[in-house]
Amino acid sequence: MSEDSLVTSQRYRVRIFVDFWNFTLLMRDIEQDFSTDWKKLGPVLTRVAAETVSDEAIGEYQGLNFYGSYDPASANDKKLYQWATTKVNTFPGVNVSIVPRQRKRSLPKCPICYNEIATCPSCNADMRGTEEKGIDVRMATAMISLAWEDNYDIAVLISSDRDFVPVAEFLETKGIKVVHGAFPRKSAQLTQKCWASINLADIREEFRY
Repeated sequence: MSEDSLVTSQRYRVRIFVDFWNFTLLMRDIEQDFSTDWKKLGPVLTRVAAETVSDEAIGEYQGLNFYGSYDPASANDKKLYQWATTKVNTFPGVNVSIVPRQRKRSLPKCPICYNEIATCPSCNADMRGTEEKGIDVRMATAMISLAWEDNYDIAVLISSDRDFVPVAEFLETKGIKVVHGAFPRKSAQLTQKCWASINLADIREEFRY
C-alpha cells in the first residue's frame, strides 16, 4: 500500500467481545483439539473486521473483552480461573470478566414418577448442576456503555446467543457496525442482523496457539 493510500484510508477503532464458553465449545465442534492464542485473536479480528468495511480500511485494536464463568467446586475450573485472571488478563488490551457459576435452584426429576432427586443415591452428592448467569447481560451492557463513551467504531461479537439481536440493531442506529464472529450454520438470525460476519473457522490458523 502506498504512502498516499495510507493517508486517505479510513481508520476504524475495533473492540472484540467474546463469550468464552460459547466460542470454545463451538470451535471444538470444528476441531476438537484447537487451542486459541489469545494474544493474537484480538489483532487478527481487528484487521479482518476492518476489511469487512473496505479493503483499504485500517483497524485500530481497542481491546478484547473476555467473558466467562467457572465452577468453584471443580479443580479444572479453578485452573481455568487462574489461567484467565493471571495470564490472559495480562495480554495487551485484554480485559477478563470471569464469574462463578451458580447452583441451579430446581432439582432434577425422575422421568417416570417425576419425584425430585436432591442427592445422588450412590454418593450423596448434590444432584443440582451449575449454570451460567448474567454473562450475556454483562456483554450487552459493556457493548452499549463503551459505545456511549465513543470507545469504538466496530464491535466484533463472538456469541451465538440470539439475545444479542436487539443490541446489534440498537448499535446500528447509533452508527456502530457490529460484526458477528460466527460459525457455519450457528445463529443465522444474529448474523443476519449484524453489519457483517466473519467465519471464525475459516481464519482459525491465524490465531492458533
